[in-house]
Amino acid sequence: MVSMPLEDYTVVVAQEQFKGRGQMNAHWQSERGKNLTFSVLKKIQKVSIQEQFTINICTSLAIFESLKSLHVPDISIKWPNDILSGTTKICGILIENVLSGNRIQASVIGIGLNVNQLHFKNLRNVSSLQLLLGKTFDLDELLEDIVKKLKNKFLYLTGASIEDVWQDYEKVLFRKDKPSTFKNANGELFMGFIRGVSYDGKLQVELEDHILAGFDLKEIKLLY
Repeated sequence: MVSMPLEDYTVVVAQEQFKGRGQMNAHWQSERGKNLTFSVLKKIQKVSIQEQFTINICTSLAIFESLKSLHVPDISIKWPNDILSGTTKICGILIENVLSGNRIQASVIGIGLNVNQLHFKNLRNVSSLQLLLGKTFDLDELLEDIVKKLKNKFLYLTGASIEDVWQDYEKVLFRKDKPSTFKNANGELFMGFIRGVSYDGKLQVELEDHILAGFDLKEIKLLY
């Protein structure tokens, strides 16, 4: 039996997840047939390992634009790649890259979007499109729109500079330029201002005395 290579933007949809996971092995809860849980294969040409956060940015912006067109209220992107309405999470993204030398050959983009689920057991600050907007959504139509916007965003990347893509992301970054409380890896609390994201994906936080420090996902947690 000869295996055929998968096409760019091949989509695999799961009707039900038993071991869904997010960043830092966080559990993702999804009721059968109520949400969108899917993965997209994206073949990569221009992105180096050092610039891999660009893939997160394109994906986050595609979903942001799709949900904004539905008039989801107070929508933003929480670093590195959660989509929020107000302070409630409605979408999570997990990206795994296939490497070839120092280049990214392809990415498997996993997306979990809460759509028509109404109850979330023992989870705080979580919502769904139906809870927010008061109506039921067609999952196939929503999936089609997200994939369409994902294609457009990566097409835009081929003609735009990385600086342009970063600016688009930072414009809708949750808590940017607002006083916020963080917890470091030692459990210590501190205050700071989110100023942006570096090209290697680190959160840029302005601390006391105007010191700008970069943190990766294992080093910092935003407490709002």
